[in-house]
Amino acid sequence: MTSLRIVLNFQAGFGVLANMFLLVFYTFIILCHRPKPTDMISCHLTFIHIVLLITGADVWLWDIFDSLNIENDFKCKTHFYISRVMRGLSICITCLLSVFQAVTISPSTSFLAKFKYKLKKYMISAFSFIWSFNLSFSSYRIIYSGAFTNISETKQLKVTKFCSLFSMNYIIRALILAVTTSRDVFLVGVMLVTSAYMVIILFRHQRQCKHLHSLSHLRASPEKRATQTILLLVVCFVIMYWVDFIISHTAVLLRMYNPVILSVQKFVMNVYPTITPLIQISSDNRITNMLKHMQSMCHQIFKKR
Repeated sequence: MTSLRIVLNFQAGFGVLANMFLLVFYTFIILCHRPKPTDMISCHLTFIHIVLLITGADVWLWDIFDSLNIENDFKCKTHFYISRVMRGLSICITCLLSVFQAVTISPSTSFLAKFKYKLKKYMISAFSFIWSFNLSFSSYRIIYSGAFTNISETKQLKVTKFCSLFSMNYIIRALILAVTTSRDVFLVGVMLVTSAYMVIILFRHQRQCKHLHSLSHLRASPEKRATQTILLLVVCFVIMYWVDFIISHTAVLLRMYNPVILSVQKFVMNVYPTITPLIQISSDNRITNMLKHMQSMCHQIFKKR
């Protein structure tokens, strides 16, 4: 267990640092330059991933709570609620990013083209709806979670050393499972459809460029790089999300939450928010150019010395 804890803390620490760098970059771009339509969404997603990684690392969160002398029951409710909200926001914002990129690269003759110049207008409404839905829907975690007690242990599912999930009415549990599954299936379906649409557009563009003998232009296309990045993010998210979904729901249904299962679930859940900034940093020319410029400046400074 000690080695698993070290791996989880390293993963969380590395992911937080990478996302912090990306958050500073996107904030600078949004405030000081002309951002792309997807930059605001990427900035939003980066912030969500930072919170998700911090709540996933129990050591950090519990140390903060302990320093504030907060009771275990409040700690548990806060932990379960925030992690559930951020998990829902992550899938919603990733789906939104995929949809906006599909609209951005759509040809002028397509049905989606008329939405290109209204993306910023729809973005605020989309953010408001996504946050409102996830904050309200995940509120059941506040009611059905809390500190573990020795009284009526059969009505509790011990998840961590101090926290547990309380048993709920069969109808309520079925309703929550139905809404959660429906939301996830719908959003993943939208991501897969938009991804297939973007692949078709890229394939047509590549074929046209081959016909015009301008492959160099295709390779240098920022739209193509951005689209490939989002496609890679979607594929990673879909794989990791459903692995996490299967593990968590199997554990709850079978009431078998042991430390190893919990650690594996946390590792899987944190893979996507950890690798997302690495994919975005490596594929965004603005970031690579900035890093090269900083490297040359540092080289000149040390050379003068």
